[in-house]
Amino acid sequence: MMKLTKEERSWILYDCGNSAYSIAISTALLPVVFGMFNNVNSSMDLGYFNTLASLLLAILSPILGTIADYKDRKKRFFLFFFIMGAVFTVSLAFVPPSSGMWQLLAIFYVLSSVGFAGANIFYDSFLVDVSSDERMDKVSSKGYAYGYISSVIPFGISLALIVALGMDKAIGYQIGFIVTAVWWGLLTIPMIKHVRQKHYIEPEPKPVINSFKRLAKTFKNIRQYRTVFVFLMAYFFYIDGVDTIIKMVVPYATSVLGSDALDTFALLGILLVIQIIAFPFAILYGNLAKKYSAKALIIVAIFTYTVVCISGFFITSVLHIFLLGALIASAQGGIQALSRSYFAKIIPKHQSNEFFGFYNIFGKFAAIIGPGVMALTTTLTGNPRFAILAIIPLFIIGFIIFVTLPKEPQVAETNG
Repeated sequence: MMKLTKEERSWILYDCGNSAYSIAISTALLPVVFGMFNNVNSSMDLGYFNTLASLLLAILSPILGTIADYKDRKKRFFLFFFIMGAVFTVSLAFVPPSSGMWQLLAIFYVLSSVGFAGANIFYDSFLVDVSSDERMDKVSSKGYAYGYISSVIPFGISLALIVALGMDKAIGYQIGFIVTAVWWGLLTIPMIKHVRQKHYIEPEPKPVINSFKRLAKTFKNIRQYRTVFVFLMAYFFYIDGVDTIIKMVVPYATSVLGSDALDTFALLGILLVIQIIAFPFAILYGNLAKKYSAKALIIVAIFTYTVVCISGFFITSVLHIFLLGALIASAQGGIQALSRSYFAKIIPKHQSNEFFGFYNIFGKFAAIIGPGVMALTTTLTGNPRFAILAIIPLFIIGFIIFVTLPKEPQVAETNG
């Protein structure tokens, strides 16, 4: 069994911390609270705010990533966005449905989401600093795996508080926001103490101007990095579906089954179980990638998500949601972890932030499409079931592009 270094353990612990945000804010608790506001038309409207947050990150990602490639900059940017995310996560607790100020809640959510995703740009790029190419698949997979299983703790605490204080009352959910932020903060401490930037560009005069020049040069020449370019094209499409399902599963299930038919406790309990199911499968994907390649496992995950979308059209009960959730859990960690490690292997290490900036801009621009398409499809058809079918083409296109990539990625050469 592979023994983790102190840097690798600290890096993985951050995944354990920020996964609490993913389940509590992006997926479970916030959509329920958002739906408690009397002056909100539909819980599916949250898709528009997911789109706004993604748009902001898509614009910022490559610029910030390029500047952060300079020596000692990566940690500073990481800290700024982490603090921003944690502070606005706590702020969500202070906008109760009784206030009617759903717009303020949405603003806080967008800002917390920008902080969360912004910190992840630099967190992901630290993978090249804490691990070697041959260890990346397993380390990245362990990050997602332990992130899933550890997030059960703060989410379980939050769920217990919600049950104790009343499922139909906002107070339990609000305390859950605070629990999430505290958990996230505590597990970020090892990352701050032990992880350092090893690959970087030496400081130079006019760093901001030169960063924009370097960004423009890389963007102009990115087609020369064939493997990187093709991967990003494929990733743009298939990760859109993945992120959309993560963010929209609760609004979709609520819209399709109705708030009366869908017991909130059952839904949140299912999400908790899904986190547990995702743990062994994320580990499994990392182990199988060594034998069959990361490419083969990503293809399996894309196929799994396509089946989920088709089956999701026919759900009629909470049991169906659980079965689909288990299927999602079997692929979610694997496709995210192996995409991250595959990309980390094919980019120039000293430009990791710049390239992960592109990685995130492709991912975030993709995430603009999915939630927006689901919300728009629901609005136009009046039937939310069609929304889940609308994202299937993204998985198909992503698959068609992805199969052209090499089984074993080669590190890109820099253009000087």
